[in-house]
Amino acid sequence: MTFLTEADIEGLLLEQLAGLGYQCTSDAVIGPDGSAAEREAFSDVLLVGRLQAAIDRLNPEIPSEARADALKQIIATVSPSLIEENRRLHRLMVEGVPVEFYAEDGTLRGDTVRLIDFSDPDANDWLAVAQLTVVENGTNRRPDVVLFLNGLPVAVFELKNPGSEQASLHGAFNQLQTYKVQIPTLFRTNAALVITDGVQARIGSLTANEERFMPWRTTDGRTVAPKGSAEQTVLVTGVFERSRFLALLRDFTVFGNNGDGLFKILAGYHQFHAVRHALICTLTATLPDGDRRVGVIWHTQGSGKSLLMAFYAGQLVRCPELTNPTILVITDRNDLDDQLFATFAMCADLIRQTPVQIEDRDHLRLALNRASGGVIFTTMQKFAPPVGESVYPPGRARLNSQPNTTLAR
Repeated sequence: MTFLTEADIEGLLLEQLAGLGYQCTSDAVIGPDGSAAEREAFSDVLLVGRLQAAIDRLNPEIPSEARADALKQIIATVSPSLIEENRRLHRLMVEGVPVEFYAEDGTLRGDTVRLIDFSDPDANDWLAVAQLTVVENGTNRRPDVVLFLNGLPVAVFELKNPGSEQASLHGAFNQLQTYKVQIPTLFRTNAALVITDGVQARIGSLTANEERFMPWRTTDGRTVAPKGSAEQTVLVTGVFERSRFLALLRDFTVFGNNGDGLFKILAGYHQFHAVRHALICTLTATLPDGDRRVGVIWHTQGSGKSLLMAFYAGQLVRCPELTNPTILVITDRNDLDDQLFATFAMCADLIRQTPVQIEDRDHLRLALNRASGGVIFTTMQKFAPPVGESVYPPGRARLNSQPNTTLAR
């Protein structure tokens, strides 16, 4: 019987990434001692030349001094907390880096420097590096494969040999935890962590515990790979196909704080694909000849339905065809209303606004008196007519007549 070695798994991974459009190399080539060095020292984890080239390429209209300032904001560490720094840089990666500069007429202007082109994967620089040696505070570590997007390290793969009893996914997870402690600068811009033995494969966020490293069971959202099949192939294609990875980075990543500190969440495959399909259905239903009915998503207990709804709301808010929609979330229980509101409040960066929780019937009427925009939470009982009346006041009709109001029940 032939067993896969770690080198075999690494080779298969790089071959698959190359097929997805990544340039593949090793630290023996781009490292400080490499034949085509792109790092001045083993402590350098940003490929500054590639990052600078991407900034210049994506922002030709912004003066070079402002572009240089944006680069400095990425290179400089602001917070000693890795997760706080990751959150700061995630925002800059998604929204761009704010800069100021003097225009030709002498006025001070503000603008945003893009680090990533989310609309055109080909406009970005995609690189996979094997055996990247990183030295930090005297500690030498060498992650198996690191993915770079425009010179930013966005994913780390830790590989283990499936034929070894000592080398397991648990061991790979623990190795990543060691890396985060000993070479934390590699993870400042991290978007995903992957552990795999070539057969089993799991993906998690920067703060995910081992239970939260989950498989990714589909590439297209329609066909789910059967249990027992090679998970690495599905996960790599399902997540790291370039357009999907850009979507995961921008639209399906959130940060929260549960009182014990900041944490980061990545959508699961079911949330990712359900939301993308729901958006398509929403656009169809809201066409002039649409039937105004988006559809139903069935959830099982513990499947993350609150987050799924928040991801969906984020897509609606970002979608230009919906022209700044009003999103009304209706439940039939106060505890469920509180739960969903807390999740959406945590995802305020994603939905680009602070949600509103309705207190009573008068508050509901006031909140709905708007032309567009807003994320509003209420229980269905608050739609009852005022005391002494039998008909809900005018204004409720706009829920059915306005093209940019979406109801989530």
